[in-house]
Amino acid sequence: MPDRIVEAYVGEYASGKSEVAVNRAIELAGQGRQVTLVDLDIVEPCYTLRPIQDELERLGVRVIAWSTRETTGLGETGTPLKPAARWALRRPGDIIFDVGYGVEGSKTLNLVEGVGQESSFRVLAVINASRPMTATVEDIVDHVRAMGRIDGLINNTHLAEETTMEVVQEGARIVSEAARILGIPVVATTAVEPIAKQIGPRDGREIPVRALRRFMPRSFW
Repeated sequence: MPDRIVEAYVGEYASGKSEVAVNRAIELAGQGRQVTLVDLDIVEPCYTLRPIQDELERLGVRVIAWSTRETTGLGETGTPLKPAARWALRRPGDIIFDVGYGVEGSKTLNLVEGVGQESSFRVLAVINASRPMTATVEDIVDHVRAMGRIDGLINNTHLAEETTMEVVQEGARIVSEAARILGIPVVATTAVEPIAKQIGPRDGREIPVRALRRFMPRSFW
């Protein structure tokens, strides 16, 4: 079994970071790995893991997230950090963090005990080049630098139901150029299953392609 995998997914609003994090956890669980998915999205969350927690558990992913009954009435005021999330790195196996959006969201990682001592820890920024704040190479570079530590990028360029293979491939071009300037790798291009199949195992920039199943539309607060 490969070494422990610890990844935190950060990104701007509507980047798709939660969908990417969920699918990554399921991918690892499907390989027979022990995986814990941690909901660290406590900055005015509109989408949470609560409604799909049981479904993810059935797919072999252990989930650290508040239940709905524990958070009734909080709404858009935000959510306090669940104590188990703070100590998540003490759990065995792989750990995937779904982190709140933007610069403020990325700061939540500072609340997790042991992050600085975890040698396998990586922070991955999910980029949707179809969004106004990350639409150009310069925008992406500025956005990523503002978030502090970022070890790699994920190209998740999409236009929801209007996404085409061309949209994803153009995103790969833009994100790859930003990654070159930043001096960090593009870890993967992600796209919903039908489009991922059209693209193939690697995109036009020779970046590995990961197919996504959509879970988050069922997770609206």
